[in-house]
Amino acid sequence: MNQGIPVAEEQANTRSGGYMEALLMKLQADVASRKQPRSELIPMLRVVTMVLAISAVAFELGTRSVDANSGFIARVEARERLASLTSQLDAQQGVIDFQKARIERLEQAQALSSKYAIGADLAMSIQDIALAEGVDPELAFELVRVESRFNPRAVSPVGALGLTQLMPATARLLSPGISRQQIFDRETNLRLGFRFFNSLVKYYKGDVRLALLAYNRGPTTVDRLLAQGVDPSNGYATLVTGVRAGRNN
Repeated sequence: MNQGIPVAEEQANTRSGGYMEALLMKLQADVASRKQPRSELIPMLRVVTMVLAISAVAFELGTRSVDANSGFIARVEARERLASLTSQLDAQQGVIDFQKARIERLEQAQALSSKYAIGADLAMSIQDIALAEGVDPELAFELVRVESRFNPRAVSPVGALGLTQLMPATARLLSPGISRQQIFDRETNLRLGFRFFNSLVKYYKGDVRLALLAYNRGPTTVDRLLAQGVDPSNGYATLVTGVRAGRNN
């Protein structure tokens, strides 16, 4: 088989070639046997010519059909390869973005670690949990600094515990059944402390100053003083927010 001719084309050639050869042989046999005049041969030659033309057109159409199918398949395969490459590029970009975010997070943690003279792991915990609980990380660091000086085992004279100085009663409201030992757990203490603070911010309609005062003095005391027309400030909000004292989130 000729390696340069597609199978479909070769089969078409074989069929059309054999058919045309049979017609020519039949024509020659008729001429030899009947001795037909030239005038009778002309219509037959026209028929043979028409058959040959039709066969040639059919072959050409078949060839074009094969070429069209091949082109369609090639285009489909090209689109599939392009889609695969695009998917691979998207996956690689995702990995790059993830690594970039991870590096930025580590750099921020390192900077906060240096700023507050604490371990990078603690800095990362405060930052991540503050974000998860809807608290400004900068405010969260200052809150922990003022409350416990970043001492996870801190205990206040009134019994507040851990990094965020949670009262056991408050911790149990947020996490029923929690034990004293569990309140000292770093992740748990940060999560519950920041959650409690965020709830106070919402309660006071975004007023961070009042939320901080309620965190320190208790919402009952703050509400009572406000109801009496007394400013509940005691300097605590200024200790935490500094120049941001009295400003809303």
